[in-house]
Amino acid sequence: QVQLVELGGGLVQTGGSLTLSCGASVRTFRSRAMGWFRQAPGKDREFVATINWSGASTYYPDSVKGRFTISRDNANNTVYLQMNSLKPEDTAVYYCAAAPTHSIVVVSKDYDLWGQGTQVTVSS
Repeated sequence: QVQLVELGGGLVQTGGSLTLSCGASVRTFRSRAMGWFRQAPGKDREFVATINWSGASTYYPDSVKGRFTISRDNANNTVYLQMNSLKPEDTAVYYCAAAPTHSIVVVSKDYDLWGQGTQVTVSS
């Protein structure tokens, strides 16, 4: 059974940092683009970051650009999200996702595998 498992969520103060990790049991991990999304209560799921199959290409929305960094370790089937300078508006459940393509993907419907999510709470 294919699984994506997110780890690393928690409670942090404004300005703090957290690193999320996502371990994938899918055999095709190293050929897939990966992404992070988030969903706050009462809001739609929001794109946070994406990385292509090799790690050479990444993309972020303006809301997190310069603060968040996505990376991957294909040898260990893991993708990371380093989050710095966190703000209360970053509070959400963060989801890892895998897409059936090599290139970066920013639209949630183009991902076919999803993790269960991990809660990130930023206190003011």
